[in-house]
Amino acid sequence: MFPYRTFIGLDVHARSVVAHAINIDAEQPVRKKFPYDPFQVIEWARTLPGPTTVVYEAGPTGYDLARHFSDAGIECVVAAPSKLQRPTGDRVKTDARDAAHLAKLLQLGQIVPVAIPTITAETARDLVRAREDCRHDLMAARHRLSKLLLRHGYVYDSTTWTQKHLAWCRAHRTGTPAYTAAFDAAYETVEQTLTRRTRLDAAIKEMAADSEFTPVVHRLGCLRGMGTLTAFALTVEIGDWDRFTGKTIGSYLGLVPSEYSTGGSRRLGAITKTGNSHARRLLVEAAWHHRREYRPGYSPSLEKRLALAFPAARARGQVGNERLHRQWVRHTVRRKKSTVACVGIARELAGWCWSLATLTE
Repeated sequence: MFPYRTFIGLDVHARSVVAHAINIDAEQPVRKKFPYDPFQVIEWARTLPGPTTVVYEAGPTGYDLARHFSDAGIECVVAAPSKLQRPTGDRVKTDARDAAHLAKLLQLGQIVPVAIPTITAETARDLVRAREDCRHDLMAARHRLSKLLLRHGYVYDSTTWTQKHLAWCRAHRTGTPAYTAAFDAAYETVEQTLTRRTRLDAAIKEMAADSEFTPVVHRLGCLRGMGTLTAFALTVEIGDWDRFTGKTIGSYLGLVPSEYSTGGSRRLGAITKTGNSHARRLLVEAAWHHRREYRPGYSPSLEKRLALAFPAARARGQVGNERLHRQWVRHTVRRKKSTVACVGIARELAGWCWSLATLTE
C-alpha cells in the first residue's frame, strides 16, 4: 500500500514551473505549467487527490518553494541532482520530461533527498560563502597588482602582503600617467577587498559568538586548525551532523579515494572530490596544523578556545590532536608525499569534527 495517492514532480526555473502529477488511481498523469508562483502551484496541488508528496531538484532557486509546501502541510522533497538515476540512452531533455522523470522516481522511492536548512542556517551559509568569494577576489586582486609591478621590473624578495610590502608597492607608484592610473586601480581593488574581508570576518565572529551554532563552534575549536572562522564555516556548511557517522562524513566531503575494482583486482585513485568543496578545502587547510608536534599549552589561541568548551569536549579534542599528529608522523616515516598525507589527515579530521559536533554534555 502506498502512503500517498499523488506523486508530483516539478521542474523549477526562475520564471516557470512545470508539474507532472501521477495518481495511483488514475490512468493518465496530469501535467501543468505555471509562472514561478509558489502559491499558485500549491493551490493546484491541493486540488489533486491526497495524500500528496512533491519533489524537485536542488538548484539555484533554493528552498523557498519547499518551505511554502511545508507551511501548507504538503510534504516536499528536494532531490540531490547528482544522485538521480537517468537512462543512459535518453537523448531528449525537456522540462516536461524532467518533471515526469522526477515524479516516477518519487513514486518508486528512488529519490535521495538533501537536507533543507532553516532560514537562519541558510543566511549563515550565505555569509560564509560571501567571505569565501571575498577570499577569491583578494587573491585575484593581489595577483594583478604583483604582476603589474613585475612587468615593470619591480620584484619584492621578502614576505609579501605585509604592511612593509604594501608600503614598498606604494613607493613604486610613480611612472607614466597610464602606469599610475593602472597601479591606482589595482591597488585600490586590493584595499577595498581587504576592507570587505575585515567586515565579513567581524560579522562571522559576532554570529559565531552568539547564535544557535555557538555550542558546535566551541566544541570544534578544541581541535588544532579550527579557529572561529573555520569552525563556524564547517558548522553551517554541513548543517545537520547527525546525518553522518565518523566513517561516512569523509565520503560526503569527497575525501575518500576513488576506486575501480573488478574480479580480483583493486585499484584506488585520487579522492572523489564530491560534495561540499568549501568544507573540503577548510579541512585540508586545518590538517596542515597537525604536522607540528602537539604540546598542550603551547598555543595561546587554542587554549582560549579550549576554555570555551565543556570538559568532555576538551578531553576528546586533546585525544584527537595527539592522534592526528601521530598519523602525520606515520605518513612521514612511510615517505608519503606531504600533500597526500595532508588529505589523509583531513579525512580523519572530518571524523573527529563529527565526533565533537555530535558530542553531548
